[in-house]
Amino acid sequence: MSGPYVMGIDFGTESVRVGIFDLSGSPRVFASQPYHLYHPQPGWAEQQPDEWWQALVQATHTAMAESGIPKEEIVGLGTDCTSCTVLAMDEHFRPLRPAIIWMDVRAAEQARHIAASGHPALKYNGYGNVSAEWMPCKALWIKENEPEIYQKAAHIGEFVDWLTYRLTGEWTASINNVSIRWYYDRAEGGWPVEFYQQIGLGDVLAKFPQRVLDMGDVAGTLLPEVAAELGLQPGIPVAEGGADAFVAMIGLNVVQPGKLAFITGSSHLHLGQSAAPLHAKGIFGTYTDAVLPGQYTVEGGQVSTGSVVKWFKDNFCGKEAALAAERGVDIYTVLTELAEPIPPGSEGLIVLDYWQGNRTPYVDPEARGIIRGLSLKHTTGHLFRAIIEGIAYGTEHILRTFRQNGFVVEEMVAAGGPTKSALWMQIHADVSNTPITLTAVPDGPALGSAILGAVAAGLFPDVQTAAAQMVHIRQRIEPNAARHEAYRFFVDQYIATYPPLQTLMHETVRHVSAQQR
Repeated sequence: MSGPYVMGIDFGTESVRVGIFDLSGSPRVFASQPYHLYHPQPGWAEQQPDEWWQALVQATHTAMAESGIPKEEIVGLGTDCTSCTVLAMDEHFRPLRPAIIWMDVRAAEQARHIAASGHPALKYNGYGNVSAEWMPCKALWIKENEPEIYQKAAHIGEFVDWLTYRLTGEWTASINNVSIRWYYDRAEGGWPVEFYQQIGLGDVLAKFPQRVLDMGDVAGTLLPEVAAELGLQPGIPVAEGGADAFVAMIGLNVVQPGKLAFITGSSHLHLGQSAAPLHAKGIFGTYTDAVLPGQYTVEGGQVSTGSVVKWFKDNFCGKEAALAAERGVDIYTVLTELAEPIPPGSEGLIVLDYWQGNRTPYVDPEARGIIRGLSLKHTTGHLFRAIIEGIAYGTEHILRTFRQNGFVVEEMVAAGGPTKSALWMQIHADVSNTPITLTAVPDGPALGSAILGAVAAGLFPDVQTAAAQMVHIRQRIEPNAARHEAYRFFVDQYIATYPPLQTLMHETVRHVSAQQR
């Protein structure tokens, strides 16, 4: 099939993924290349921008070679990157230190300082704790702990800002990143200057990009020297990108109110579009114009979901692993067979999925996981099912918080590794009494980036039109009314478990932390 084609570049935590798509959204090729993640101290996480670039060059060359597509037929390019990955750069846009990536929590003290300000801008945190991941926290950490770096930094931005500059020579910011993590609100005049001044960062605003663009806008065109390095045609329009999970919303066609992008994996992210702003305790957002102009984005999240399932599989399922090897099947096949006959509620087991804390609705990094209701009857299958159910209860807790504040989800569009499990997806649908749809291309970020590239290239008039043309549904999972009714009691039990144990959790976490120092 002849072109034109568009390229989506998806920078994740551990690798870059390059996808080439036709205008129906069908992928011609995917190519990925890893890079290193460094942990110089506990709680720190850094990466080297030069390694990002080397990985991109390699992945792009691989994709072009394997696709066999002439470079002249690639007519648009879009990008997404991890959010809250912060760089400090000199006047020539050369990084002055390694990038502080999203999972880095060194700025916990700065986050507490910002939360204590009580500024109205904190409504985007749900009037609660501030995440140490967010831009102002990390920028303040650099200012207070590396003052020479901060003073030399002519530019401070995020991963996608750096990438756009490398590709085009243009210094821009994405409305997506600055809305979701920098407290920018176009409807309220843009930067909350008083807020930044109050927290001691009034001077950082001059270091931020001054051009704030919507996703899909033309940020610039591919520089000739960069095109030669990547093996692409110079002058290709490069779309303004954004944060990976939010670009995935576009790749899942969640671009109108009522739908929820349900991004699953090691953690779960819940992202939806609202026609009107709402701010409430336990909800992140809503963020003005963060995905599409004129709409507001609401966010919820669970820190540890698939990671808990993997933890259980790796540490407690030796017999099942041996059986799977003997049968020549995946261990999850064996565990699913054990879990399927067990009734909803796993005969009294309740699991809180807070292995790494709670993101929403509590925003509590010191919360921890709980398994309660154990009896001698319970088996490996019970525990496996109960963990999946506990994760589904956590999602329903978030959806209940949404509903109580006027945001109703009519459909969840899911992506990520857990979508491969029919049992897992059915439990989610049953617990929340909400249908789940799966798309033909589950790689939402790469497709979303390609859609942005298609819009920047003028192949579609807007993001909504492009998504409607390039995203296709392959399966719809309907909830079972009887099982939903059976689950209601257990969801209530799940929600009731945390409050009386919160203080005990915190005391234990702090005691163990003190012992380890």
